[in-house]
Amino acid sequence: MKPDETRTPGSRWLVVAEQESRDLWIGGRGPLLVFAYSVLLSAMTYLAATNRAMNFLEQREAVNLTVQVALSVGVLLTLVVSADAISGERERGTFEALLLTPVSRRGIVAGKLVAATTLWLACLVVAIPYLWVLGRGVAATGQAAVLALCVGTLVAFGLAGLGLLISALTNSNKTSLAVSLLLLLVLFAPTQIPALPRTGFGELLVRINPIGSALHYVSQVLVGRRTWTHDLSYLVAPAILAVLVCTLLIVIGPRIVKLTAGVGSE
Repeated sequence: MKPDETRTPGSRWLVVAEQESRDLWIGGRGPLLVFAYSVLLSAMTYLAATNRAMNFLEQREAVNLTVQVALSVGVLLTLVVSADAISGERERGTFEALLLTPVSRRGIVAGKLVAATTLWLACLVVAIPYLWVLGRGVAATGQAAVLALCVGTLVAFGLAGLGLLISALTNSNKTSLAVSLLLLLVLFAPTQIPALPRTGFGELLVRINPIGSALHYVSQVLVGRRTWTHDLSYLVAPAILAVLVCTLLIVIGPRIVKLTAGVGSE
């Protein structure tokens, strides 16, 4: 990749984002992941549409289920792509060429982060027709789509940054992917505990989990029919994660974006 040297240094990250996005989508990984994602959503939507009584409340529950699956799987795919962003290039021997371009280390990080986030946006676009099919009778499609866009993008951005941070700190791509997926599993596990109490420790566990709190917020709006501002405090955890990882990438990015993993001098 040869960024345009006529660009100002502050805008060269856009060239990195463009090239990384091209590699993701034209290279074949992006379309393949989105196809697998669409197959999963198709199967889930079919089951939801054929196994529920057609009443108002259950339609909203079906829409909520679709948003939750779309968000969860979309975030997973985004994390996988970002976890490969730096450690994968190190293994493939293409990272040195990128480091030699007239782009700052922070610009490289920003470009890769934006490119990884495009996968989540593609997943969201794919999910909209499924939301329309399930929610057209209760006018929930628009609300669900906007919720998925706002909440999902916040979570995806935070986890993409976290995956990028892990990728920069590991030499092995397998290690980066394993650590990222293990972390995602730890975050998802509490959301699958049906008897988790909503007071005391259970409430705290939901609130500090960026994924669990985001999914809970979506459910409260779509199924509980709360206003958007009623449970807004549940989005504090994903917001903190996004701000924290972005701050870390800005501060230590120049020291971790290098040919070998670890934190070194700028």
